[in-house]
Amino acid sequence: MTGIQPIRVVLADDHAVVRKGIREFLDAEEDIQVVAEAADGAQAVALVAEHQPNVAVLDIQMPVMTGIEATRQIKAEHPDIRVLVLTAYDDDPYIFALLQAGASGYVLKTADSGELVHAVRAVHRGESALDPAVAQKVVQQLTSGRPLGAQASVEALTDREVEVLRLVARGLTNRAIGQELGISDRTVQGHLANIYGKLNVGSRTQAVTQALKQGWITIE
Repeated sequence: MTGIQPIRVVLADDHAVVRKGIREFLDAEEDIQVVAEAADGAQAVALVAEHQPNVAVLDIQMPVMTGIEATRQIKAEHPDIRVLVLTAYDDDPYIFALLQAGASGYVLKTADSGELVHAVRAVHRGESALDPAVAQKVVQQLTSGRPLGAQASVEALTDREVEVLRLVARGLTNRAIGQELGISDRTVQGHLANIYGKLNVGSRTQAVTQALKQGWITIE
């Protein structure tokens, strides 16, 4: 591999043990080099700007900024940098929100190390890398005759999702929203993912803006 530039990777996951494990088997490959690690989405965006990697490997559920918001920001600011999402979730709203945000690949954490290495190489080549279960959902969506996220324009939010969005519009954090509604942070994150998928957006600001346009919420 002498003389060939390695694929430079920024890795983001809020669990240090997970990051360590992923870094070890990526760095074990001669053609891949992890240049920086982030513990949250905002840090990931900053490190991508600083290091200009070829590929950003992001978890979805991260503090400060979700992987969906981070993906959207990275692609807006650095369109040539590929984003590969590594996550425990294969829920439709996450998949479609991330693909719409510009992610090139979506690999589940249940994948073995070889699959992740293959996915990093694939997205670096400009190809997409989707876990088979994820790819099947995308194909089903496409063969339904609707583009990704098309259901979002007609699918109304549930009462609980509207409650969450009203609190988001007031500037509350996920933790504060959870305390207000008596639910966990993770449940709030799940509601936000559903909202993003339904509204075909990738950030809290866009979700609030869209819901205002639809007349579902008002700013107090």
